[in-house]
Amino acid sequence: MASKEPQRIEPHILPASIGAGRFATTYERGQPIFRQGDAADAVFYIQNGRVQITVLSERGKEGVIGILDAGEFIGEGCLAGQTLHMASASAAEASAIVRIEKEAMIRALRDEPTFSQLFMAYLLSRNVQIEADLVDQLFNSSEKRLARVLLLLAHFGKDGKLDPVIPHINQEILAARVGTTRSRINYFMNKFRKLGFIEYNGNLKVHSSLLNVIVHD
Repeated sequence: MASKEPQRIEPHILPASIGAGRFATTYERGQPIFRQGDAADAVFYIQNGRVQITVLSERGKEGVIGILDAGEFIGEGCLAGQTLHMASASAAEASAIVRIEKEAMIRALRDEPTFSQLFMAYLLSRNVQIEADLVDQLFNSSEKRLARVLLLLAHFGKDGKLDPVIPHINQEILAARVGTTRSRINYFMNKFRKLGFIEYNGNLKVHSSLLNVIVHD
């Protein structure tokens, strides 16, 4: 089965007490939010849009390790003592991002119990998805991994609903996320389209029948 997406935090839940410690910025598609190796001194909240997380190896090979949606956080490693960002983050589409200084975030977690509980629940659900991603990468075929990524991007499992349209996703990103070649992604996307699981004309429309790829061998 496809795993459920992480529990998200709505914008109005962010404590007003953060106040001067937070700054909202808009990013165009492809614009970096922070880069691997930059100082980790803030947590970033995705108010709207979508963010791509990538890692660059010592040999210069880049891999996509995550695609995050509105209501999720990035850069939270600084709260656990991380001094440098271990990955890069960039806007996968036009996005509004709230930067929350590390000290302001720590203060909010200490002084706002409701927010602290929600943030902890978010981190735990995110950890569950990361574990599911690892299992998926180890044991499932690239076809199943692609189906799972598409269902997650379509928010499968959120309140039992499916947001069918995924804007601005290209096959290079999907290939990096799935861990295969662009030609394989193109082959499977054409296969899914012929079977009626997806519609792919600019924006991508996902049907719940795509789940059949995951639940059947």
